[in-house]
Amino acid sequence: MGTPLNVALVGTGFMGKTHALAWRNLRAVMGGAREIQLELLCDMPLAQAQATQAQFGFARATEDWQAAVADPNVDVVSITTPNHLHKEMALAAIHAGKHVWCEKPMALTLAEAQEMSKAAATQGVQTMVGYNYIHNPAFTHAQQLIKDGIIGRIVHFRGWVDEDYQADPNLAWTWRAKLADAGLGTLGDLGCHLVSMAYGLCGPVESLIADMQTVHETRPLADGTGAATVENEDTATALVRFASGVQGSLSTSRSAWGRKNRLAWEVHGTKGMLCFDQERMNELQLYVNEGPKRTQGFKTILTGPEHGPYGQFCPAPGHQLGFNDLKIIEAARFVDAIQTGTDAHPNFADALGFEKVIHAMAASARANGSRVTL
Repeated sequence: MGTPLNVALVGTGFMGKTHALAWRNLRAVMGGAREIQLELLCDMPLAQAQATQAQFGFARATEDWQAAVADPNVDVVSITTPNHLHKEMALAAIHAGKHVWCEKPMALTLAEAQEMSKAAATQGVQTMVGYNYIHNPAFTHAQQLIKDGIIGRIVHFRGWVDEDYQADPNLAWTWRAKLADAGLGTLGDLGCHLVSMAYGLCGPVESLIADMQTVHETRPLADGTGAATVENEDTATALVRFASGVQGSLSTSRSAWGRKNRLAWEVHGTKGMLCFDQERMNELQLYVNEGPKRTQGFKTILTGPEHGPYGQFCPAPGHQLGFNDLKIIEAARFVDAIQTGTDAHPNFADALGFEKVIHAMAASARANGSRVTL
C-alpha cells in the first residue's frame, strides 16, 4: 500500500470544500493503492478551522498557514484562498518541498505567475492549477474527436463565459473589485477557464486584440457608509489568432443577467463542428457534413462509461456528472503525477500560458485595442 499522501488544505470556503470532497472521495471513486490522509486544515480565525475540521475530515486544525505548508508531516498543499494570497503560500510550500494544488488564477500579476512557475520547475515538485472544466469527459472526448479528424481541419474557435454574480448594481463592494486583492476581474475569475479550454482544443494563442469595460464603476459599501470604486473589469472580449493559424474570439462577462455558468464554445472545422455549454456539462454537440442533406443535423453525445473516467463514478450513461466530480478527476490526475514523477496538467507552466492570454487581453484593452503578441 505504501505510505499515505498527507494533505494540508488552506482555506475552508467554497473551493476549500470542493478540494476536501475531492481528497476524501478520491480512492473511493478512482481506486488506487495509496491512502490519502487529510492531515491539516488551515483557516483564520482558528475557530473557523476547528469548526470545519471534523466536517471536512481532517486530523488537525491551525490558523498558521506558514506552519501548515512547512509541516514535516505534509506532502501536498491545497491552496483555495483569495487570489492575493496564492503567490506567497505557493512559494513557501514549494520551497518546503511540497507538491502544490492551487486554485486559479495563479497570482495577481503575470510577473508573480512567472515567479511561481520558475520556482516549481527549479524545486522539482509537482503542481496543479484548478482548471477542473478541462477534465470533463465531454471535453476530453471533444479533444479526441478533433485529433481523429472527425470535423476536419480546425478553422475557427468561438467561446464565451458569462455569469451574473456581479450584474446587480446594488451588490455590495467586496475584495473581488480591488486590484490588490483580486487582480483582474472577470478575466481572472472566468475568462481564464475559457482560455484553458481554447488551448486544449486549438493550441496556444499567438496574438490578440481586445477591449474591456467596467459596467458598475462603483459599488455600495456593506456597512452603508458610502461607495467604493470597482478597480477591475466586468466584461472583456478579444479577437485572437492561435499559433496554429486558427482564428477566433473570446468573450467574458460577470454582469450577464440570467447566466449562471455559461462556459460555452464552438470549434468550426472544414467537415463539421463541435459545440459545448458547461450549463449542460454532460452533453457534446457534433455536426458532421456527411450523408443526405435532408438527414443532416447536430447530434447530441451524452457522456457515459465510454467516455472515461465517467464509468468510475456511474455505470449508466445519462446519469450525469457534476462540478465536484470534475474536482475528483483533477485530484486523481494530480496524484498520478506525484506517484509517477510525470508532469501534471495543467501545472504551473501550463497555467502561466493561460494567464499570459488574459493579461494580454487587459494590456490590449488598456492600449486602445492594439494587437498584442504573446
